[in-house]
Amino acid sequence: MIIGVLKEIKTEENRVAMIPAGAEILVHNGHTVLVETGAGCGSGFSDAAYQDHGAAILNTAEEIFARSDMIMHVKEPQPSEYDLIQKDQIVFTYLHLAADKQQTLALLKSRAICIAYETIQKEDGSLPLLTPMSEVAGRMSVQEAAKYLEMSQGGLGVLLGGVTGVDPGNVLVIGGGVVGINAAKMACGLGAKVTILDTNLDKLRYLSDIMPKNCFPLMSSPAAIRELIPHADVVIGAVLLPGARAPKLITKSMLATMKQGSVLVDVAIDQGGCFETSRPTTHKQPVYTVDGIVHYCVSNMPGAVAKTSTMALTNATLPYVLEIADKGWLQAMRSNDEIARGANVINGAITYKNVADAFNMTYTPVEKFL
Repeated sequence: MIIGVLKEIKTEENRVAMIPAGAEILVHNGHTVLVETGAGCGSGFSDAAYQDHGAAILNTAEEIFARSDMIMHVKEPQPSEYDLIQKDQIVFTYLHLAADKQQTLALLKSRAICIAYETIQKEDGSLPLLTPMSEVAGRMSVQEAAKYLEMSQGGLGVLLGGVTGVDPGNVLVIGGGVVGINAAKMACGLGAKVTILDTNLDKLRYLSDIMPKNCFPLMSSPAAIRELIPHADVVIGAVLLPGARAPKLITKSMLATMKQGSVLVDVAIDQGGCFETSRPTTHKQPVYTVDGIVHYCVSNMPGAVAKTSTMALTNATLPYVLEIADKGWLQAMRSNDEIARGANVINGAITYKNVADAFNMTYTPVEKFL
């Protein structure tokens, strides 16, 4: 199979879908890897490094799309790329379609095979290609929150760890998944008082066992959130419904109960955001203020630490890329349910129910194509 690795064109996205060492493994297994020139530079990987590992360098995205059986991205295809996607071409990347009707319609029109990293799912419900980026985003969320709590950044001037004789900051983490656990670990490590909410009682028992003494797992509910946010210096939105739009857990009216200069970090912004007042931001302009509350809603947080993120992502995606390349998408989905669950669009049909439901469109079970 011919696999094309594109240079990311989303604003301030420095990651790349495959590192040179990964390309070498694909080539060793009999595949051809085409890399757009400069694709790895933001993550510290030169064109020469890819060539040394057996990949070929092409000058333009148009050439990559024209010659590749499978296209690899990190972020979703951008509008300028929609018309380049070919019928029956495999597009393998983060898609987040439930929050993006324009892209959904474009992929339906393309009649491509669109497999989303974020909906590849194991039998136990875990999301192996979302997990590494969720780890990065969870840890980054607390770093960014601590920065924007500084008064020079518009925050209320609280040091999360406190100092001798002064209380530490209060951090509320909504969601006890991979993002939430990593955010809570970071906040606890800084010395903050951390409350983490989840609706799964078994998860709360697990968190009670593994988290430090300054972390307090509680059952999540609208009432609990309303009670806790007036005391929070930072709120981390870490709720994920696989492939679906995130629920709105904090409404605009609730901001009036919060401390002026407190910080909201919406890690669910790729899925539409879990705060009513959230809107996507960039690393260059990461925050805005609504009713005195600082909002950080960068939609590609791991792109700020591109080298770490790119290596972690390749570690996770490479086995799936290799299986799809070796078998073709049809046989790979027939033999591996995890890959079949990743199918979002096939030949002009939506094959992931949460995406179809988000836009009240027709859902076609992936099994119809298998």
